[in-house]
Amino acid sequence: MGTPRTPARTVLFQSERTGLTYRVPALLPVPPGPVLLAFAEQRLSPNDSHAHRLVQRRGTWVGGSVQWGPLRVLGTASLEGHRSMNPCPVHDAHTSTVFLFFIAVWGQTPEATQIATGRNAARLCCVTSHDGGHSWGQVRDLTEEAVGSAQQDWATFAVGPGHGVQLGSGRLLVPAYTYRVDRRECFGRLCRTSPHAFAFYSDDHGHSWSCGGLVPNLRSGECQLAAVGGLLYCNARSPLGSRVQALSTDEGTSFLPGELVPSLAETARGCQGSILGFPAPPSSRPLAEGDPWGPRGHPPPPLYPGVQRPPEGGAGDSRGSGGPGGRGGSVEPPRGLGGDTWLLYSHPVGRRARLHMGVHLSRDPLDPQSWSEPWVIHEGPSGYSDLACVGPLPQGAPAFACVFESGARLSYEEVSFCLFSLQQLLRHVGPLPPRQGAKPGGHCQPS
Repeated sequence: MGTPRTPARTVLFQSERTGLTYRVPALLPVPPGPVLLAFAEQRLSPNDSHAHRLVQRRGTWVGGSVQWGPLRVLGTASLEGHRSMNPCPVHDAHTSTVFLFFIAVWGQTPEATQIATGRNAARLCCVTSHDGGHSWGQVRDLTEEAVGSAQQDWATFAVGPGHGVQLGSGRLLVPAYTYRVDRRECFGRLCRTSPHAFAFYSDDHGHSWSCGGLVPNLRSGECQLAAVGGLLYCNARSPLGSRVQALSTDEGTSFLPGELVPSLAETARGCQGSILGFPAPPSSRPLAEGDPWGPRGHPPPPLYPGVQRPPEGGAGDSRGSGGPGGRGGSVEPPRGLGGDTWLLYSHPVGRRARLHMGVHLSRDPLDPQSWSEPWVIHEGPSGYSDLACVGPLPQGAPAFACVFESGARLSYEEVSFCLFSLQQLLRHVGPLPPRQGAKPGGHCQPS
């Protein structure tokens, strides 16, 4: 029998006849094992304004596969009178703490109403777990601390959705976006807003949180982050026809101007997508069949879920060199492989509708032309997704996981989970674009 075109799929959250719907998944591996924590919004109907609570399932490795525990409603992840949305977990490897960020939105106030009126109804909240997701503490409302006076210029904001990252310096990063009010008064009405990606960050293991600077130019929304070659890479949803990427030289304190990624097309109305950085194989040649790390045969490095370690000489101490909106230090990005990191990206491949969940690979993340054609891991309606690196499989091959919205007729009928190896990915993404490391101007570069 031939190799299956798509990986085996497990349904984690299934819509119910009562109208109860599960949307906006997030996935976080935590050691040991790792344990997999899958999150989603539980909605009273598919409509955004009918979001209700956050739910979780906890997966453990048993005999080379993942065994999932029952669905749990996270009762503490809520504010009275608000609906909980956009789960965004991040793991602090130094303190073994899981932070689950989300936004709490007042009543049934739609995002569109907040954008039209310029009146924010969202709060920045998180709950924490010190036992790998078995139990969760009380909710923390971090809005005043982390957003503060910036609320005056924001029509609304949200986190993620999907995973955050921890850098080698220890900094915790939570991806986010806001609709900034660019012009408030226009004959007594709100005149203009624009979406911008950014990040919340903590340098004291989550005791306090701050707001980084916005991606300054192109319209950019729901986003995720990865450390690439000593830089912080941001990939964001955009209404401009393709994804937007932007770099930070100061670990997310500010971002350089973004640029379009023509090889990563958006759907007609846009869709969230997931970004994941992982250690590049030590050989630049394709991985040999049966050898997880190619001709050199080196074993994969240990993976600490959620921790993104920049290479030696990275930007670990540069965040004081530039404030929000500034350019930070002048860092020349590495050429060729973008340091020692490759990137995965998941997103529906349909141009007109959210169809066919695809996974793309980039061996040179700073080059927007470096993305492969997609491997379609689910054929049919597909929506939001989140990727995770789950360490080596029993045979030693690097392994990845993806949770994604899916269905037979509609993209929000269920939330699915699948596992796949780097070997499987390389077999199915097709020819990879040639590296452009020596080509001047071929990368998104700090200046």
